[in-house]
Amino acid sequence: MFTGIVEELGEVLRLEPGPGSARITVRGPQVTADARHGGSVAVNGVCLTVVDSGPDWFTADVMLETLRRTSLGLLTGAAEGARVNLERPVPVDGRLAGHIVQGHVDGTGTVLERVPGERWELLRIGLPGSLARYVVEKGSIAVDGVSLTVVGVQDGPDPATGGEPGSFTVSLIPETLRATTLGLRAVGDPVNLEVDVLAKHVERLMAGRTDAVGTGAA
Repeated sequence: MFTGIVEELGEVLRLEPGPGSARITVRGPQVTADARHGGSVAVNGVCLTVVDSGPDWFTADVMLETLRRTSLGLLTGAAEGARVNLERPVPVDGRLAGHIVQGHVDGTGTVLERVPGERWELLRIGLPGSLARYVVEKGSIAVDGVSLTVVGVQDGPDPATGGEPGSFTVSLIPETLRATTLGLRAVGDPVNLEVDVLAKHVERLMAGRTDAVGTGAA
């Protein structure tokens, strides 16, 4: 489990495509300090398993589902030198400084707008229709693995009608702009999104309760 508090900006050294998978090598001295074979590291919010490591780098395999569902699949061909957010799992006795983040990306959004402020920046991100119901004002969301508070939600037309999806906004403080890839993202760039897992569990439980009521079960 992660908390969405990025520990360092890493650098992709290699991304080697394979049949239905890829192998990624990332430089990150801080997160590699105690990296072990079989351990986990979140890369742009994607939980990956360490298969090899050195003094300041680690290697992980990226499966087809991960390449399909996350922005890591878009690094192919232009991966070398790309900056990525890195976070190690939170220890059992650690502080939950952000929110509960699993490293299981739900989908990707697109940066739609950046609005600079005096000491902060407002970021507006396109929201896939399938995830819109889980995003609420003042709720939590992980964007490229960064735990953020939703400032506002803008509902879009029903995607079934061909209209554009909705969006949400987040405020980025100077530290977030400096220490994460969100300070580098340009309009049109894709970002990984992980919605609050608690919202998904509640929805699932309530659906079961509604079905039971509908059938007259006690």
